This record gives sequence, C-alpha cells and structure tokens, in this order.
Amino acid sequence: MQTIKLNNGVEMPQLGFGVYQIPLEETAEAVYQAIKAGYRLIDTASIYGNEKETGEGIKRAIDEGLVTREELFVTSKLFILQAPEEKAAETIEHSLDTMGLDYLDLYLIHQPYGDVYGAWRAMVAAQKAGKLRAIGISNFKSAKMIEFVGLNEVTPQINQIEVNPWNQRIEDQEWHEKYGVQVEAWAPFAEGRHELFTNPVLKEIGKQYGKTVGQVVLRWLMQRGIVALAKSVRPERMAENIDIFDFELSTEDIEKIAALDMKESAFFDHDAPQQVEWFMKRMEDTEK
Repeated sequence: MQTIKLNNGVEMPQLGFGVYQIPLEETAEAVYQAIKAGYRLIDTASIYGNEKETGEGIKRAIDEGLVTREELFVTSKLFILQAPEEKAAETIEHSLDTMGLDYLDLYLIHQPYGDVYGAWRAMVAAQKAGKLRAIGISNFKSAKMIEFVGLNEVTPQINQIEVNPWNQRIEDQEWHEKYGVQVEAWAPFAEGRHELFTNPVLKEIGKQYGKTVGQVVLRWLMQRGIVALAKSVRPERMAENIDIFDFELSTEDIEKIAALDMKESAFFDHDAPQQVEWFMKRMEDTEK
C-alpha cells in the first residue's frame, strides 16, 4: 500500500475504506473484510452512528492476527453540535471509548460550521496528549481552509473534500499544496451519479489495462497524490478496488479524464443557503 506523508511527519495509507451509509448490522463484518482484503485506512465519524461497530471489526481483525493496531490508520470525525471546545474534548474521549481504542490516527472537524476554532483547540490538545496522531478538517472550501490555517498555530494535516471525475478540484488541490494541507477524497465514485460506471471515456481507458471504471478512478486519484476512500460491503469489490497498484495511467488518459470535469459538486454546495439550513435542521434533530 502506498503512503502519504502529512505535514507533521505522520504517514497514512493513500487508499482507504469508508463506512458511511453501510447498514449498522453489516459494519463490523465490512470493516473486518476490508482489513482482510488489505485496507489499512478505516474512516468513520460520530454522526455515522457506527463507531462501535467499526471498532468491533477492527478488534476482530487484530484478535485474529490479521493486523496489529500500529498497522492500521483509523479516522473519525466531530459533528457540528460537538464543536465547542469542552464538548469536543468529551467527544474525542467518547469516540475512543466507543471504538475501544487508545488513540485515533486521524480526527477531523466534519463540517465547516459552528465553533470550529473551539473544536480545533480541543483537537490540538488531544494531539499533544498522544490521543490523536493527526488532525484535520473536512468540507472546508479553499478560502475557508486558508483562513483557518492563518488563524491557527497548528496547520490541519488533512482536508477531506469531495473529489471525483465530475468535480476534480484541480485548483483547490493547488491551494492545499501551497499551504501544506493534504487533500483526501470522499465520494471518489460520486455514488455513481451522472452514470459514472458506464461512462464511455472511463470504460475505454479501463479496457486498455483490463481494469474497471472504479479502478481507473482510484488510480487517477493515486497519481494525483490524493488520499481516497472507497466503500463496498462486498469482499470481491473490496479486493477489486484495492487492486490498482499494478498499472499507471498515461498522460493522454489523464487529459481525457480532465475533460470530464463539470467543476461542480455531484451532491450539493456547502455554502448554499438551502444546504446550510439542512445542516442546521440536522443539528437540531441530533440534539433532541
């Protein structure tokens, strides 16, 4: 597995397994099977509601000798209501207890709303205490990322954002590289939107190498130096997604993929009033 060195010297796997929207009753098994398939980066979040099950899958893999804790890179995230400093510190402890872990390899502010600065102070303290090896942000646009870097002593190690063939974030990646913040891609397949898996350009590129569209997309992200998260509950698809280190896309392939960029989210704009309103409602529902 290829690794990426973060701005604090910590190395993380470049390809990982995400558990977002995996049914609760399937999460532990999916995590176990992903580790068995070779994944070492596991990504969850407090708002997903499956930290406990993620921890169970990790524990099973460790107990069976498939991997040591040190070989894994486990991520979780802090949601909006958990952002005030004191609440953030409590939430970090809760995530550790829930997952049965002594430390997390990466912890992120999940959304760019609320008291993100208070949350960051708690995360920096937890990092200094050895409870978090790396800390970062998620869904921050480049301008907000730059502001955040400028107003904090500790620069985020990661910004986890949407990156896929329809929303390639080329300029955003350049800004992140300028400030030393590693880009991590969620939804690299755009959840199949705009018929990604049957796209003729991506299919033709894959045909040259005997690879699927999904493998082409993940390989494209690897060659861009982006960390990527893939998700599946099927062991055969997990194995397929990780089998991307035996070929390399050509410059021509990269140019063809570049031409697919719509330069807009396949999902939603985090700055759109309707979307912010949705998040605030979700926050209220979570509080109840």
